Order: sequence, then structure tokens, then C-alpha cells
Amino acid sequence: MTTPMSMEAMQERLDKSPFNSFLGLKVVSADHEKQVIAMEMALRPEFERTADSGQFHGGIISAAIDAVGQYVAMMMVGKPLATINFRTDYLRPAINTRLHATGRVCRLGKTICVSDVEIHDDAGKLVAIGRANYATPA
Repeated sequence: MTTPMSMEAMQERLDKSPFNSFLGLKVVSADHEKQVIAMEMALRPEFERTADSGQFHGGIISAAIDAVGQYVAMMMVGKPLATINFRTDYLRPAINTRLHATGRVCRLGKTICVSDVEIHDDAGKLVAIGRANYATPA
């Protein structure tokens, strides 16, 4: 295991990735002891389900879950991880809101890390939940 990553290092890595930069994810907080990270993402026209609907497309929500799940694990190991599998459960539409994502490490093993992610809207309503598995670097 390597040194955990700082919020600044994670944000720099997010900003350098063309896809994650496009998503516009911003690290809000990171707690190494609790193995929890929080990020936010603003709604943009490119993220809408249909033009002028103000509703996030589900694919964008899933992409956020995958990224946040990876980054909370990466925060702990200090290196990028490859996604093995992930799922998303959509609970309600996210309309005219930012997404507030909280990722938690469930298990950090020698070969696989499991992370859970919750997505809330600005009102604090749960929009989606996800679980992801990542290959832990040797």
C-alpha cells in the first residue's frame, strides 16, 4: 500500500483526465481515516436527458458513481485503479440541481476494493446509489 492521496492531488488528477474534466467533478472533502470522499458536479446542457429538460441523463450519473467510487479507493492506495464491475440503482430524477456524491470504501483488499456511492440532489434527496469493484494495484 502506498501513501494516501490528498484532496489537491485527487483534484489535479481529475482535472488532467479529459473525461473526468468534462464531467467537472470537484472534490469537496476527503477523510482518510473514515475512507470517505465527497464530490459535486454541476448540471450542464450536455448532461441533460433531453434538451432543456434540466434532468440529468442516467449515463452521467453512472459515470459520476464510477469516478467517485474509484477516487475514494484511489485516495487510500495512492494509485489509479481499474473498474472491474459496477452497478447503479436510480431512485428519482435529478432535475435542475447539482449532484452531491459521497463515496465510501467498503473493503480494501489485496486484489479488489469495493466502494459504495450515494448521489443526492441539492435538497438532500437520494437520487441514485451504486457499488463498484476495482482492481487494487500490486
